[in-house]
Amino acid sequence: MTHSLALKGGALLLLLGLIYTGLYTADRITWLMEVTPVVIIVPLLLATQQRYPLTPLLYTLIFWHAIVLMVGGMYTYAKVPVGFEVQEMFNLSRNPYDKLGHFFQGLVPALAAREILVRGGYVNGRKMTAFLVCCIALAISATYELIEWWAALAMGQGADDFLGTQGDPWDTQSDMFCALLGALTTVLILGPWHQRQLARLSQARISG
Repeated sequence: MTHSLALKGGALLLLLGLIYTGLYTADRITWLMEVTPVVIIVPLLLATQQRYPLTPLLYTLIFWHAIVLMVGGMYTYAKVPVGFEVQEMFNLSRNPYDKLGHFFQGLVPALAAREILVRGGYVNGRKMTAFLVCCIALAISATYELIEWWAALAMGQGADDFLGTQGDPWDTQSDMFCALLGALTTVLILGPWHQRQLARLSQARISG
C-alpha cells in the first residue's frame, strides 16, 4: 500500500511537472518530443503496479529521469540554465546538460533490463547478466540516436534544438559513451543494492 501511494504521488508530481514545463517552454514541439517517453511510461507503470510491481530503486530513478527529460524539454538541452553554470564552473566548451540526460538513458534502461532478466530467470550468472544489461542499454541509446537522425531529416533546421549537438561533431559518440557510463554505474555500483531489493520484493510476493 505504501509503495502504491508513493507511486501515485510521484505520478502526480510528474503530471504537474509536465503541465508546468509545457506551459512555459519556448518550443512546444521540441518539448513534446523530449517528454514523450514520460507520457508513455508513467501511465504504463501505474497500470502494471499491481501485476508487476518494480523495486523502489527503479521507480525512484525513473522519476528522476523523467525530471531530467522535462527540464531538457522545457529549455532545450543546450539552454538549460544549470548546464551553463556547470559549463562556466569547469570551463567547458558547451552546455553539458544533455550528457546528464544520456547518462540516465543508460542508467535507467540498464536497471530496468536487469530487473526483468533477474526476476524472469532468463540469464544464468552475474557476468552474463551484466554484459547483457550493458548491451541492452547501448542498443536503446543507439535507437535514440537513430530517432534523432530521422528527426533531423524530417525537420531540417527545426531539429537543432531537439538534437542539441551544439556544433560538436562527436556528439553522437559521446552521447552513447555517457549511456554506457550509466549502464556501468547500474552494474558496478547499484547492482548489490538492487539485488537486495529484488530479494525483498520476491519475498513479499511469496508472503502475499
